[in-house]
Amino acid sequence: MREEAHRFGRARHLVGIAGIPQGPAGETGVIVLNAGLVHRIGPFRLHVELTRQLNAAGYPTLRFDLSTLGDSAASGGQQTRTQAVCSDVDDAMKLLAERAGCERFVLVGLCSGAQNAHVVAATDPRVSGAVFLDGYAYRTLGYKLRHYLPRLVDPARWARRLMQRTGSQPAAPKAEAQPIFAVAPAPREEVIADFTGMVNRGMKLYLVYSGGISNYFNHARQFRECFGKVMSHPAVTTRYAAETDHTYILTGDRARLLDGIGGWLSRNFPPASAGRHS
Repeated sequence: MREEAHRFGRARHLVGIAGIPQGPAGETGVIVLNAGLVHRIGPFRLHVELTRQLNAAGYPTLRFDLSTLGDSAASGGQQTRTQAVCSDVDDAMKLLAERAGCERFVLVGLCSGAQNAHVVAATDPRVSGAVFLDGYAYRTLGYKLRHYLPRLVDPARWARRLMQRTGSQPAAPKAEAQPIFAVAPAPREEVIADFTGMVNRGMKLYLVYSGGISNYFNHARQFRECFGKVMSHPAVTTRYAAETDHTYILTGDRARLLDGIGGWLSRNFPPASAGRHS
């Protein structure tokens, strides 16, 4: 396996690392998108470990920075953020096709990276698979019951509230927290239609959600609660890892995630058909 640093793109404004494995010719490459504002190495080098493990298994990879993130500059074009993401991933696919002979692609994204991967996967026929880590999700009735019912019947919680009410001084109002980074979710009906369109055109999907998003997702059943019967389609694989944090910082959690992605890829895109070398 060799790694190549590239400056590429329609304005040569993008920076990325292509991983080119040794082995038989194939056609599938894996592209990993930024998670939030973190540059291409991913949270705590998650993307580095993932792409190198996939390279060892025979998959060409590209981890790169989208426009204005990490080491990548702006393209200078007049595009919306969504248009820029689609154009950037198009540039990335062209690079991996040139360097490794890939003809189809699997996108991997965590959090906002999953949302960006979703946008491209829904519209680009070259994308044949996607791994969405903590992607779109919505608070369902099931989520609320699982979240609030244990609290309603917890006597210790009621005792604490009673003590607070009988305290001598009322608590000072807390300043409202302001997020440093936030992405508005797409409407649920639109996301369901996208998932349905993806599987109908033959895409394979792997959704892995962690315990780090327990403020809006808290059980494996919530995949179907959120997105309906498309989650039961044979092309869709789901996993809820309640014990893990959002960025898979613990060694064991990270190893299980990487092994899970590698196993899903080998079942759906066997290494014998992975990237063709230039």
